[in-house]
Amino acid sequence: MSRFVLITPSSDFEHKVRLAVAGGLQGHVKSLPASTLADDSDAILDQLVLERPEVLIFGPGIAIEDALRLAIIVDVKFPEVSVVLVHEDHPEIALQAMRAGVRDILTPLADVASIRAQLERACQAFATRHRSGHELPHEQQSGLVIGVFSPKGGVGKTTIATNLAVGLGKVAPMSVVIVDLDLQFGDVATGLYLNPEYSVLDAVSGAATQDSMVLKAFLTAHPSGIYALCGPRNPADADRVSSEQVTRLIQQLAQEFRYVVVDTGPGLTEPSLAALEQCTDAVWVTGMDVPSVRGLRTGLDVLNQLNLTPETRHVVLNFADTKTGLSVEDIEATLGAPVDVSIPRSRAITLATNRGVPLLQDKVRDPATKSLTELVQRFDHDWRAKSQRKLHRRVVVR
Repeated sequence: MSRFVLITPSSDFEHKVRLAVAGGLQGHVKSLPASTLADDSDAILDQLVLERPEVLIFGPGIAIEDALRLAIIVDVKFPEVSVVLVHEDHPEIALQAMRAGVRDILTPLADVASIRAQLERACQAFATRHRSGHELPHEQQSGLVIGVFSPKGGVGKTTIATNLAVGLGKVAPMSVVIVDLDLQFGDVATGLYLNPEYSVLDAVSGAATQDSMVLKAFLTAHPSGIYALCGPRNPADADRVSSEQVTRLIQQLAQEFRYVVVDTGPGLTEPSLAALEQCTDAVWVTGMDVPSVRGLRTGLDVLNQLNLTPETRHVVLNFADTKTGLSVEDIEATLGAPVDVSIPRSRAITLATNRGVPLLQDKVRDPATKSLTELVQRFDHDWRAKSQRKLHRRVVVR
């Protein structure tokens, strides 16, 4: 059995792959002749059954059409295998590759260190999908849907949502998508420094509602290894997205991704309520001020009356500061629920937000980084399995 299977006529690239693996990755490389790809793809599938690789690499020198045709078959028959395409980065090729199930694209000029890093990330993605695939029966396989909510704006909800998605991307590379459901004035694209070609409106229309491959084509890849589905450019387009379409969209994404992070708009809008019904987890965000806390309490009361509160909830206190005149005990007494994560007021977060580079993407040394990492950890399946009794512990604001 080989951990890596490589198809390429390029002996130079094969040599670099073998050096990359030997330099820090466990496992062996199995090289298959490029002629097999065009002449007998069934032989390659037989090899994959025999070798059970974690990563399949289509190297330079093979026809892109043949590579993508086989990638589609591999994505169906071996969905846990990470497929890496070696090709010049071109938007049209990237879109075709994503539709075919390719996990990442690597330039033919990549050096040994870059190849090693790429293969390591591909192995991490394999491990995540393989573990997830064995946790639940096939018919129940679906990802966690994490909604980030706040009845009032201005509490840093989108900042928390984008950092959460980026942090989860380190836990499950290429298996996280963030959806911007603030359909009028969403800031996910700004928060991730993206200029998306498509939006939620495209994803809930036409063939995308029936075909997950088409749906994936409307997602925007982010350098941190996650995908984003951003809000419409025109606020008026918000009226063109119905609650039923939101429900269908989230259900589709939950079948394709291990984590679906939903950034909702302020208040209890119809899209937000539709999303809440699909959530496995809800992250409730409040600032350390009386209007934010009272607004959240009122919102929670309404949702409890409607029976729309997910079983697993996480209360996040943002902009935590001992000099506000409020204590954690005051906030918990008002909310009727413990605060789970406290994120201190931080200049580093403000700078990161203005740059469009989430704090967890750059690994900035800051107390807020530690708090955001604690929030991310709450959605790691292994951590949750071991820490159910610690899910709601009292926090301390320093």
